[in-house]
Amino acid sequence: MSERVATGANVLVIDDETSILESLRILLRNEGFTPHVAHGGRQGLEQIRSLAPDIVLTDVRMPNVDGIEILSAVRAADPATPVILMTAQATLQSAVQAVNEGAFYYIQKPFRNDDLVAILRRAAEHRRLRVENQSLKQEIRRRDTTSTARPVGKSRSWLEVLRLAETVAPTESTVLIQGESGTGKEVIARYIHQLSGRAEGPFQSINCGALPESLLESELFGHVKGSFTGAVRDKQGLFTAAAGGTFFLDEIGETTPATQVKLLRVLQHREVIPVGATEPLPIDTRLIAATNRDLEDAMRRSTFRQDLYYRLNVIALHLPPLRERPDDVPLLVETFLQRLAATRGGPEKTLTDAAMEAVRAYAWPGNVRELENALERAWILTPGVKIDAGALPERVTSPVPSRLLDERSAPNPTLDAVERAYILWVLNAEGGNKTRAAESLGIDPSTLHRKLSRFGTEG
Repeated sequence: MSERVATGANVLVIDDETSILESLRILLRNEGFTPHVAHGGRQGLEQIRSLAPDIVLTDVRMPNVDGIEILSAVRAADPATPVILMTAQATLQSAVQAVNEGAFYYIQKPFRNDDLVAILRRAAEHRRLRVENQSLKQEIRRRDTTSTARPVGKSRSWLEVLRLAETVAPTESTVLIQGESGTGKEVIARYIHQLSGRAEGPFQSINCGALPESLLESELFGHVKGSFTGAVRDKQGLFTAAAGGTFFLDEIGETTPATQVKLLRVLQHREVIPVGATEPLPIDTRLIAATNRDLEDAMRRSTFRQDLYYRLNVIALHLPPLRERPDDVPLLVETFLQRLAATRGGPEKTLTDAAMEAVRAYAWPGNVRELENALERAWILTPGVKIDAGALPERVTSPVPSRLLDERSAPNPTLDAVERAYILWVLNAEGGNKTRAAESLGIDPSTLHRKLSRFGTEG
């Protein structure tokens, strides 16, 4: 190991024998280290807090505070700091404990000075590499954050959404994203997160319509051991898991009144109570919610709480459907085809003029998600680099005019009637395939099943 590695490294030596401290101080200074000494474990703890050393060299057996406690304190303060333990009474058990606790090395007294210096130099190099690695990871995260790509689109309505998202991103305000299924609500939520001060924190998400109420509450708030059958251990909820980051609640309009009450408490008090617990836990997460429902209409029908709506609707983003941004279709096509080439490891493919004409003429009731799925299908079915119209789904190339409501429908149908007609229309367009229909609608298959049951039809 080169002399350069050791030069200048701050080494804190902790021992309860003054003579050992003095001899090690002289040795380390002569070898190019910057030594600091602490007489006993208590003084060592104080030095750890104030000095933040590069390496800690400590005796194991000391009164009041021993070397294992010193090791734990260093690991808690900075896991990258190597700790070397010294002892005159080495045993296999103590060595194993030291390694399990995270010691860099375990050396027995008396030792040769050359051996100790070699260990210290390896520890200094280990520390340098860990610090460089950590700095590199932070730089990568910083670059990823600062180079966040804007969601694709150039239409005026889409650019207005992006500008508002970029304005609210640096704040801590709760955001409610509204729009039809497949319009890109999670894409915008992630964009806001990446531009926020919480970008280095986690981004947690959950689809509220995909889980039954009991399981949803456990996922959101966590639970304690024994709170219900199968709760064999404590479980952290997603609100807690998103600490320091962002929590995205998709399809919040699907939640039950009981869950809405608990969500309201979270927003009001910034705390959660795990299922089966009695004490609240504070949370530190930004909430972004999304829905494809008309929540104001849901309030009028008493299926969504008014107080929760106003808590969520601090900043509202309304995403336009794809049929209202036709100029964005070619850009999205290009983006998705490039992404498919990158992820599937093949050549870049393009649409023929006929295929592009069909794509631009289609209404895309499933919005951007439906477009992406159709292009993936076409990619798979096309062996060459030119995707013709024949590789696209039949509903895209030969759309069948269909009345969403028949002549017997009321002049002003209810929202439920329109929703029922639309779902059945999409289901019919997918040839009765419920899985594909759910994908086009942008909802979970279980949610589609519940809706069809509510309509009194098997679809």
